[in-house]
Amino acid sequence: MTETPEHSSYDIVIVGGAIMGASAAWFMTEQKAFDGRVLVVEKDPSYEKCSTMHTNSCMRQQFSTPLNVKISQFAADFVKNMKHHMGGDEWIPELSIRSFGYMYLADNEDFANVLRDNQKIQLAEGAATQLMTPDEIKQAYPFYNVDDIVLGSINLVDEGLWDGTAVFDAWRKSARQRGVEFVSNEVVGITKNAGGTLVESVTLKTGEVVSCGKVLNASGPRAVRTSQMAGIDIPVEPRKRYSWIFSAEQPLDRDLPLTIDPSGVHVRENGGGTYQCGGHSDIDPAVDYDDFEMDHDIWQNHVWPILATRIPQFEAIKVQSEWAGHYAYNTFDHNAVMGPHNEVGNFYFLNGFSGHGLQQSPAMGRGTAELMVNGKYSSLDMSPFHYDRIVNKTPIIEKAVI
Repeated sequence: MTETPEHSSYDIVIVGGAIMGASAAWFMTEQKAFDGRVLVVEKDPSYEKCSTMHTNSCMRQQFSTPLNVKISQFAADFVKNMKHHMGGDEWIPELSIRSFGYMYLADNEDFANVLRDNQKIQLAEGAATQLMTPDEIKQAYPFYNVDDIVLGSINLVDEGLWDGTAVFDAWRKSARQRGVEFVSNEVVGITKNAGGTLVESVTLKTGEVVSCGKVLNASGPRAVRTSQMAGIDIPVEPRKRYSWIFSAEQPLDRDLPLTIDPSGVHVRENGGGTYQCGGHSDIDPAVDYDDFEMDHDIWQNHVWPILATRIPQFEAIKVQSEWAGHYAYNTFDHNAVMGPHNEVGNFYFLNGFSGHGLQQSPAMGRGTAELMVNGKYSSLDMSPFHYDRIVNKTPIIEKAVI
């Protein structure tokens, strides 16, 4: 990946080339009436620290809003039929979803009622969510301790592990083949017109000033840094999330669903007798953009005791690897921020996914491309996620945030 853009002017500049920027860029090439130039600027072409590389790489349909359910359903269709969706080239891999499901566990009636309400919405959208009593959970998954559990919720259709990296790589490769330009650089400044209503250019760290018709902020946890260059605030900040891969002395005899314990700790099947779990500290502040240090006390004093209590076979386990990553956390309502700014009309957002971005990337990239290129949505109407809801103080209430 080169540092210097080939041109001095682009129709669309995308700031951030991880999963969201790559998705939007590729779907722009799918818009039949569009033959403009697209530039993707990525500060770290290794993607070592981006949220895309620190993900659980799972998808679920167990959301509490119909639109979020539909978004994940499109993701499932895209992944399972990626070769068809991307034009049938031989190099495009054929993928599947390892549908072990998400198991939400409720330890009180209030949360159990939330699961019941959510299931009604999910079923209405065609999801296959099942509610399970503690006895039913124990029969299907005898390794759980369900002494404190009131209700469980699981969906075993198109809900589980998928190869997000393969999709990410395919989008970038195909987008390049279709003429999208990716550069290893950083946007350090944004210049607007005299009235402050339009972005005119972006300035790169290497000094180039690139004029642009539209700008897309796909900067992940750094979204606010990009928006502030245009004089815009956005309620997105980096929140640290910890992950561990471990092996068990006594592996489970069947797939482990991605289990969301009432404590918030989550754990899933990883394959080959290994498991992946994640969690965060009770105090959950914003962190520095470059802070990826592990806090080993969280594992020893919080995560491991919860795992061993919920699944007694996990009393004897060995950590094989661990890392810290960042959620691009939307402090307003934990949902995506999309669409144009209300005053700077050619500045668009694709930010604030709060941990469920990877699974939403196909639909979010498609919708963003439709809106930026054609001025309207032709598939799912994503307007509820638009930035103006922040201005109007009308949050999306999504009850199923992990």
